[in-house]
Amino acid sequence: MVQCGNIRIGISRCLLGDEVRFDGGHKLDSFLADTLSRYVEWVPVCPEIEVGLGTPREAMRLVGDVGSTRLVTITTGVDHTQAMEHFSRRRVRELETLDLSGYVFKKDSPSCGLERVRIYNQHGMPTRTGTGLFARAFTEHFPLLPVEEEGRLNDPILRENFIERVFCYRRWRDLLRSRLTRKALIDFHARHKYLLLAHSREHDQALGRLVADAKRYSPAELAARYGAQFMAALRVKATVRKHVNVLNHVIGSFTHRLTPVEKDELRSVIDDYHKGLTPLIVPLTLVKHYVRSFEITYLENQVYLSPHPKELMLRNRV
Repeated sequence: MVQCGNIRIGISRCLLGDEVRFDGGHKLDSFLADTLSRYVEWVPVCPEIEVGLGTPREAMRLVGDVGSTRLVTITTGVDHTQAMEHFSRRRVRELETLDLSGYVFKKDSPSCGLERVRIYNQHGMPTRTGTGLFARAFTEHFPLLPVEEEGRLNDPILRENFIERVFCYRRWRDLLRSRLTRKALIDFHARHKYLLLAHSREHDQALGRLVADAKRYSPAELAARYGAQFMAALRVKATVRKHVNVLNHVIGSFTHRLTPVEKDELRSVIDDYHKGLTPLIVPLTLVKHYVRSFEITYLENQVYLSPHPKELMLRNRV
């Protein structure tokens, strides 16, 4: 169920090992550069280099306040705000033509940090309330696009959530490109039913009502409404409790076909997962075995069972 079109993800160039940082170094992230790169096409961006600054170069920081931050060199006080904002507006329009499915930003960067970037006041005292100038322009231009900082991707839950959102966003974009019809939307929603439940029952129900009332909206309005709620649902964290609830929903479709011993085994592995004794992949593997054995087409087509490449081992943590 992982099948998607070509997946392009924007990324801060230094995370791929390119020596473009102010000190002439890099911030290579091995998971992104070596592992995830097998499944995506990276689109590297370095705002400082592309705006015309060299490397190495004088370090910069954000100064002012949240409402009016400026990008200024630390020692000489050269203000690069206008140049960076002009570049950012142009670059996001260029990136729009590449049909990105996500973006990974460099944390703490005055150009690329998504959140908690230091802003220095007139006395030189920092507060962690800022967003990098390029990151701000990007997220305003692409409000639905999955974005994350590389530092947060060290958290296995946030890592899976981001990659799951990337693949879902790609499927959604592929659907829009193939022409959105009410039938196609019903099928899309049905295939993502259990994945949505693992994140937010409320969003799933709201999306279900939207699909049922699809004839009330123009195709463009329907796409805008569904896309916004769909991506909002996936931003809600999936939890062990929610996964257990989904697994119980799934096995309800075939437990009557199991022997008493098979039922006990299945319930046992789900219970072990609930207790934190085994990773999610253990009950999922057994569930997928029965889904294939009984040829339950509706479940075979559920994105929840295979939302991303198994080789990434995102569901193998305890």
